[in-house]
Amino acid sequence: MIIREIEEFKLTKSKIKAYLSYIFSQNLPNFSEDIDEEKILKSCKNISDELMGYDTFYILDKNGYQISDNLVFSAKGIKNTFKGEDKSTKSYYKKAVKEKRAYLCEPYPGTFDSKLKVTMAVPIYSQDKELLYVVCCDILLEDILKLINPSSVDSAFGKISRLSYFIISVTLFCVAAILFYFGVKSIVVTNFSLNDTSKIFESTILLTLSLAILDLIKAYFEEEILGRHEKNSTNSKTMIKFLSSIIIALAIEALMLVFKFAMTSPDEIIYPICLIVAIAFLVASLGLYIYITKKSYFLKTK
Repeated sequence: MIIREIEEFKLTKSKIKAYLSYIFSQNLPNFSEDIDEEKILKSCKNISDELMGYDTFYILDKNGYQISDNLVFSAKGIKNTFKGEDKSTKSYYKKAVKEKRAYLCEPYPGTFDSKLKVTMAVPIYSQDKELLYVVCCDILLEDILKLINPSSVDSAFGKISRLSYFIISVTLFCVAAILFYFGVKSIVVTNFSLNDTSKIFESTILLTLSLAILDLIKAYFEEEILGRHEKNSTNSKTMIKFLSSIIIALAIEALMLVFKFAMTSPDEIIYPICLIVAIAFLVASLGLYIYITKKSYFLKTK
């Protein structure tokens, strides 16, 4: 799921960069004497072993020209010839040279396939702090997510989780369809009378519940299966939809009880009034939850 992978990358980018920076800094020679291409390639092999082989390495000179082949250590040293290619316009090269430190670029599609990948670029300096090389490592996005977070969306657990949510969504859709069927049937088949409006309210409740469940399914499907999260979202859309469904159902039930007791037992109207008060408390609690989570989010981003 490309959208969900990108969302997960945004959330874990700082952790990924810190992890890769540590591995590269521990293995690559930097600010030392006698740094050459052979030593760097040997260090890249060590890094590849730590990254479990999810990588392609190549070396750029200080001007951004590739001076080595693309080295895929996980494929037993298979090399793809891109030697001499000018990569000085690539964002990862320019950023790494400008910031004088390791840089992790945003996901982008590969040249030969549509799979997303990221590039880690690390500048190599001499003992006199003169730029010598820029070591680059291309890693598939799905692989780096698995490496950092074993329970990521493309792991076995992630796939089972999405399948579970899909089954739940289909089941809820069946429930909503049944409620809709009986709601429509109650309107079409029943002979209404002015003295008995309970069937109208029952039908309204069934149809409203069906609509609320469909809205809940939509939130589940977008958030948990497709991985679509609203930008700067501070709370769970699914939980808000779920609470909203409960509030709507209770509000309709309270309305029905008010009319019912008003016509049949005015002395017992206190009970639906208590239900209305409880619903007002739920609405206030939901509003407070949204307010607190948004306030907490803005305080963290300051």
